[in-house]
Amino acid sequence: MTSDPLTSPLHARHVALGAKMSDFGGWDMPIEYSRTGGVLKEHAAVREQVGVFDVSHLGKASVTGPGAAAFVNSVLANDLQRIEDGQAQYTLCCDDATGGVVDDLIAYLNGPEDVFLIPNAANTSEVVRRLREAAPEGVTVQNRHRDFGVLAVQGPKSAAVLAELGLPTDHDYMSFTVASFENAPLTVCRTGYTGEHGYELVAPWDKTEALWDALQAAGEEFGIRPCGLGARDTLRTEMGYPLHGQDLSMEITPNMARAGWAVGWKKPAFWGREVLLAEREAGAKRLLRGIRAVDRAIPRAHMVVNDADGKQIGEVTSGTFSPTLREGIGLALLDREYTEGDTVYLDVRGKAAAFTVVKPPFVDVRTRG
Repeated sequence: MTSDPLTSPLHARHVALGAKMSDFGGWDMPIEYSRTGGVLKEHAAVREQVGVFDVSHLGKASVTGPGAAAFVNSVLANDLQRIEDGQAQYTLCCDDATGGVVDDLIAYLNGPEDVFLIPNAANTSEVVRRLREAAPEGVTVQNRHRDFGVLAVQGPKSAAVLAELGLPTDHDYMSFTVASFENAPLTVCRTGYTGEHGYELVAPWDKTEALWDALQAAGEEFGIRPCGLGARDTLRTEMGYPLHGQDLSMEITPNMARAGWAVGWKKPAFWGREVLLAEREAGAKRLLRGIRAVDRAIPRAHMVVNDADGKQIGEVTSGTFSPTLREGIGLALLDREYTEGDTVYLDVRGKAAAFTVVKPPFVDVRTRG
């Protein structure tokens, strides 16, 4: 017997807008708003103007107490000592025995005794469980999944929209500040999953609906558009950003995903350190690469990748039609000898379609502008 999916604080807003809904990590979330143009127009709005996403299904967890930041740094892969209070960091929770990726997440460093984490929806409970079991006395790990909503405001005009509401916009990339909205704290982080200039707003659960309404009103003159998770996927794929469960997983290590930049290799300890160091030294047998269509074809996850002789050399992990390039793009786990410039072939409905191996991003944007 399956339980009913969870819903975000904006569920009624999505239904009223005629959103096509689907399950994401146990949450009923919007894929697209077909009444206002669907994925292609939502994608274009983010690349050209501004879009707002409800990503309240993402997890939220807090690690607090004396030595909380030091504890997080001793288990998660990236090095928190690389950043300062008020900054955020992309990091990985790896399995200690295999080096596989339990989840990728964002860590918000409030101070030495307070780290706020945003994992993926489906993995929140497991990440919290692992942290709780490992936490030293005095450090508390709380699952706060339904305490906060998260809205992502993304696109070249995102700062203008936030400025209309009197919210801060001039902080550096991957940094955050705590502002106020309706007399409640609102965390404004200068980050996103689209490659465009943008912000993620973490609001109290009961203020999320009012924040959504305020953003829609403030953004009307800038062409703001509500965007679903379908556009979020096409946008992130154009940037070559990985999706956990496809491009990162318990079977795909940071080395294989070429995500070693998110690992603090010089740290004395983090989950999976020894096995990942050994794999890095030996060289992962397969590596994640970008692929771009030569023929008219769209790659999809799990499609087989072959060489010119029809020998299997890999598998597609993510694939889509790029609304910006108007062609098929994707990420694929390939035998390590295949690199940028090589031609590979996908089995698309029984026919061999040619793709060029490329280095993401597929679309050139200035994320940090």
